[in-house]
Amino acid sequence: MVERAAAGGGKWVDVAPERLPRWLENFGARHGAYTEDGLTVIGADGASATLQSPPGAGPALTVAELIVQARAPRRLGLLLARKGAVAVGIADGDELVVSKVDRNYVQGRTAAGGWSQQRFARRRDNQAKAAASDAVGIAGRILLPEVRSLAALVAGGDRSAVDAILAAPQLAAVAALRTGRLLDVPEPRHAVLVSAVAAARAVPILIREPVTEPPRP
Repeated sequence: MVERAAAGGGKWVDVAPERLPRWLENFGARHGAYTEDGLTVIGADGASATLQSPPGAGPALTVAELIVQARAPRRLGLLLARKGAVAVGIADGDELVVSKVDRNYVQGRTAAGGWSQQRFARRRDNQAKAAASDAVGIAGRILLPEVRSLAALVAGGDRSAVDAILAAPQLAAVAALRTGRLLDVPEPRHAVLVSAVAAARAVPILIREPVTEPPRP
């Protein structure tokens, strides 16, 4: 289970749809019998957990509905990109059924100054454009033929790299399926793409611990 800090306090955890009932049981064991307010459960000690629908899942107004929708089979498109590397795939349920990974060399940045700086910058820019063009081609070959069967597109890696790929006019139908969350992944490789399937299917939960008053002097 992945945890990450939440803006404004609390933390996010990602829970696999199949583990949600057990996770809720454990929440109740830690925080006392809970009540439900829509998609938020509130423990007896004041702790709260707000569940969000995972990408591509149907609408849900209650926790029970969310569990059903999250566990329902669906196909997701995956697009991971970072500094010349791209991984594109399609997940059917929890299985990666189609994938393509590619890597183009893009030079890193160097310190300012020096007679060759402008030439270096032009070379690096050309390398980045070539990598983005190749990534657009891969995304088109993998995702466009299946776009009508996809419930959502989940992206990950470097936001600017992903944005550059999805800005291509020929990928407009794919970009329209993009969800808001950007997965935090290392350089895209096949193993990273496989692990991204679980992250894409997971239910994000915002947990806020009970507020405790400081001891009086």
